[in-house]
Amino acid sequence: MAISKTFPLNKILPLINFGHLNFGENKVQEAVSKWTDIKKDFNNIKLHFVGKLQTNKVKYALPLFDYIHSLDTIKLAEKIANEQQKKNFKPKIFIQVNIGKETQKNGVEIDKLEQFYSECKKNYDLNIVGLMCLPPNEKNPNEYFSQMKILKNKLNLNDLSMGMTNDYIEALNYEATFIRIGSKIFGERG
Repeated sequence: MAISKTFPLNKILPLINFGHLNFGENKVQEAVSKWTDIKKDFNNIKLHFVGKLQTNKVKYALPLFDYIHSLDTIKLAEKIANEQQKKNFKPKIFIQVNIGKETQKNGVEIDKLEQFYSECKKNYDLNIVGLMCLPPNEKNPNEYFSQMKILKNKLNLNDLSMGMTNDYIEALNYEATFIRIGSKIFGERG
């Protein structure tokens, strides 16, 4: 995914015109104003929500976002389920795992993941396609990526959303299917 958050359309359009299809945003309001018209003109673009999705923003996020990479609470699962029924649109969803057990990060704890996944599928009919993680910054990401691969296989999921500009090669070695690249594509954020 080309992480286009904070970048204006004049920086993004050359990439769209080149044929790139997957873009990531982390703020719903910014994405609505930036992508609503573009997605009408380029209906094969897939927009990914990669930030913390607040429950009060879900109604604006669907159907603009094709993917949500940050499901981490039952309250959010319920809100997405209600909205996808109203709008007859089912986004592809990643469960965010707090793989490093960091108190400052969101995500489902590893020991609660199976129960959470089961509840999201059974009670809310969500289209869970994979798992997402943000490993601790100061540690080697390989052990966390390895754990994510094991968890994905245990739940029989297809996708892993992990790896960014500085560690995407390592993430690919552990079967990441979606990586987040921002500054290497668009340059440094101002």
